[in-house]
Amino acid sequence: MGSRPNNNQRDIRGRRPGEEFTRTNGQIRVPAVRCLLPDGTQLGVVSTREALDKARQMGLDLVEVSPNAQPPVCKIMDYGKWKYEEDRRKKEARKNQARTQLKEVKFHANTDVGDYQLKMRNIRSFLAEGNKVKLTLMFRGRENAHKELGEELIKRVCAELSDVANVEQEPKVVGRSCTGMLAPKSQKGK
Repeated sequence: MGSRPNNNQRDIRGRRPGEEFTRTNGQIRVPAVRCLLPDGTQLGVVSTREALDKARQMGLDLVEVSPNAQPPVCKIMDYGKWKYEEDRRKKEARKNQARTQLKEVKFHANTDVGDYQLKMRNIRSFLAEGNKVKLTLMFRGRENAHKELGEELIKRVCAELSDVANVEQEPKVVGRSCTGMLAPKSQKGK
């Protein structure tokens, strides 16, 4: 039996690939740091030991905020509280982030009027939700002899939806299919 790849693999320090890492307290191994107090005032360049002692006296943590500076910048703060607030900010940013999906609507060259109108209503609702729509027309059997009819159908769809959508990819025939892409018009101008 083969082993399945594990996407949650960690390195020897217990971190996932691409995961951010902030050194705190005993993990800071440089001889001197530029230390900031909790209110933001500078303590100046002090030895790491001295900065750790000051943080312990205050009952807080020494956190490396700028590791690439010379010397590294560390701040005395409550690391658990800061990490919690940072996670909440990231979660809120993800929640407010606009997510566009790609919806696909399939046609055939002989799509009837009722089906056509239903598909047009669906496309309009997808665009209203802010999703992109991929138009796909598949040619079957004898339909391959008249590919221009399928291309005309996709162009007609694009023309009818020009009030709510921008054509992101012009309809083009590739093999046994014709595809086009629509994106919703931006709402900024309204």
